[in-house]
Amino acid sequence: MQQFKALELAITQATRQRDDLARQTAQAHRVLDHAKGQLSQLQSYATDTDARWIGGNAINLSVELVKHHYQFMDRLQNAVQMQFGVIANLERQLAAAQQRQLQAEYRLVGFQQVLKSRRAALQVQQARREQRVTDEFAAQRHRRGRALQPMEEPS
Repeated sequence: MQQFKALELAITQATRQRDDLARQTAQAHRVLDHAKGQLSQLQSYATDTDARWIGGNAINLSVELVKHHYQFMDRLQNAVQMQFGVIANLERQLAAAQQRQLQAEYRLVGFQQVLKSRRAALQVQQARREQRVTDEFAAQRHRRGRALQPMEEPS
């Protein structure tokens, strides 16, 4: 109906916005999963490297080589800590994206509820109008029927 065009347009826009935000939320989730995978790889690599170092011939190595190994492991642990920071940041971004998506969903549901209630109010209004027309028609018919009946004379 013409009177609901603006509201239907708002619903269309809110639906698009919600869908866009859902795609952004899904993308943020994929990025977070990827970052967690990278963290897992870094941790596995650090564990494997330590296991090889300990299981190898670490006794006969030079001081320089041992120093190099400790520096490498320190940098690897720094990379792991940085990845934890990246993950924490991505988790905040995901939470914000989910919140925006939820707000968009609430907005869309609100518009849909307003449209539903306005349509229901219009139907009630139309039903009342039709009832008035029916009542008026019945009243006219009754008046005509009474006018056509012969007047009874009192005895």
